Amino acid sequence: MSVKPFAPPAAGSRLLMSGNEAIARAVWDAGVRVAAAYPGTPSTEILEYISHYPDLYAEWSVNEKVSLEVAIGASIAGARSFCAMKHVGMNVASDALMTLTLTGVVGGLVIAVADDVGFSSSQNEQDSRFWGRFAHLPILEPADSQEAYEMTLAAFALSEKFNAPVILRLTTRICHVKCLVTVGAREIKRAANGFIKDPSRWVMVPANAQKRLPGVFAREKALAEESATSAFNRLEPGSDRRVGFVTSGPAYMHVREAFPNAPVLKLGISWPVPMGKVREFAAQVDTLVVVEETEQLLETEILAAGIPARGKDLLPTAGEMPPFILKKHLAVLFPELANAAETAAPAPVPVFPRPPTMCAACPHLGVYYTLSQLRNVNITGDIGCYTLGAGHPWRALDTTICMGASMGMALGMDKGRGPDDEKKSIIAVIGDSTFMHMGMQGLLDIAWNRGNVTILLLDNRTVGMTGGQDNPASGRDIHGEAAPRIDLAKVVESLGIDPGHIHAVDPYLLPVLFKTLREEIKYNGPSVIITDRPCVLIDEYKKQPAYEVFEPACTGCGNCVEIGCPAIHVTRREKAVKPSGKEVELAFASIETAACTGCGLCLQPCAPDAIRPAEPKAVKVEFV
Repeated sequence: MSVKPFAPPAAGSRLLMSGNEAIARAVWDAGVRVAAAYPGTPSTEILEYISHYPDLYAEWSVNEKVSLEVAIGASIAGARSFCAMKHVGMNVASDALMTLTLTGVVGGLVIAVADDVGFSSSQNEQDSRFWGRFAHLPILEPADSQEAYEMTLAAFALSEKFNAPVILRLTTRICHVKCLVTVGAREIKRAANGFIKDPSRWVMVPANAQKRLPGVFAREKALAEESATSAFNRLEPGSDRRVGFVTSGPAYMHVREAFPNAPVLKLGISWPVPMGKVREFAAQVDTLVVVEETEQLLETEILAAGIPARGKDLLPTAGEMPPFILKKHLAVLFPELANAAETAAPAPVPVFPRPPTMCAACPHLGVYYTLSQLRNVNITGDIGCYTLGAGHPWRALDTTICMGASMGMALGMDKGRGPDDEKKSIIAVIGDSTFMHMGMQGLLDIAWNRGNVTILLLDNRTVGMTGGQDNPASGRDIHGEAAPRIDLAKVVESLGIDPGHIHAVDPYLLPVLFKTLREEIKYNGPSVIITDRPCVLIDEYKKQPAYEVFEPACTGCGNCVEIGCPAIHVTRREKAVKPSGKEVELAFASIETAACTGCGLCLQPCAPDAIRPAEPKAVKVEFV
């Protein structure tokens, strides 16, 4: 389904917006012509919202590095440009970033980086403020959606004033929490002459790059002066001067809630640090405390400047800083907080336990059920919905490090085998979007170096993990319009895999999948098995009539439960003794027909054929 541009609310409108929505509106109001991103929680919705606005180009790029390079190209052509990513995405994009800091920009270029503070959906917890220090670039940190809007606009102006990219550092709280935002009007700004050829600036061979390096440090000095006078860096007086807080981003909101009477130096531009303001503020309070999520960037710089301060010696080095955490760890500075009730964590809300699992009829279910039946295999995994294969009931994934790592790690396992591993087969599992993001290079390396690895390429025609975005294998662009669809089998063959060892398999046909896997792991060389069924949450998936368990025929074998489908429930367990005398536990199951989509996976391992098409249920309606 195509996504049509909408009529943006008029200037002056006051709207309830998340930080992601506010940034998208600010991008449009700033007159951006090109926006690019790769989906990643918590930043995904920024580009999704941007794509609805008219008169700009938006794209899902194949990875974060490419998204930044697209934005760079637009910028040096004179247009304002924008790209967005989650924190680990900046690791991918940093190759381009660290040279962009030398070349600078023409049209304003803003990079929104969303940190997943607290590990909500990420494999690590990074502090993206360090990219400002590393690349000598300004960092802006909004504390709510209104500031996210205002700082995005200011970031474009700052970018053009200093001819440098500007990093907008976000966290999950900023991205997803909503507040009222007053918006402005769209204003187009563009460099008059477009791209101007200048090899000394745009061709970064060593001789040219060396000449531009002094300008980076001169720019950072000028940015420090800008930070010192910026209205985003403000001192808020307080009546209780025992402790003064230096903070930024959502941590500012937590400090204000926990200690409403304390003076606060709020840093909207957190890099470069306005050290003069910090020194002035420190002289006005008895103790200076730095509150930052997550690492001690500000604290380290403040201490290095000779300003006494407390921080991570009292506060946690990871996770968010909600008021109860601040009160608990700073009670040593506030004797009145000795009361345990003041510092206690909120009582957890009782909820029914639900471990992460895949959706009913997910095409990955059959893959992991099959893998769980194999013995003497090592399985390297990747980033995606299929990472859940490491959990119950499959336990069929041994590693997950970062996007694309399944490929290189599988090859390394193959080449680094010890005597105990010689008889083990090595399988790598990767999704379609992850394969195109960073997996193709790894597969090329496997083929080139003749790795003895079997690759399971799980094509569900979407970026399922982040909400169903399109990618080059889905045949649609960001607006849902038809686009060239990449033929994964041809790509795999072009990367050096023997066509005789490239197989397309329906993951719902368990015997075929099992037979193909058993054959390929015996082959001494690289092979690829592509599973091709759409994600159950996209329009391309067609739901079939549901199934149910015919209870009189169920023997409690539990085979259907091992599929891992969340529509299948164990209704009771019983102990039984086999003729051999061995005691076993029987698991009698039922199927929640409202959740079942009729994929038929559970029928195949059911020994007594107790799973049958569901009978239509009569609905009794009473009129009162």
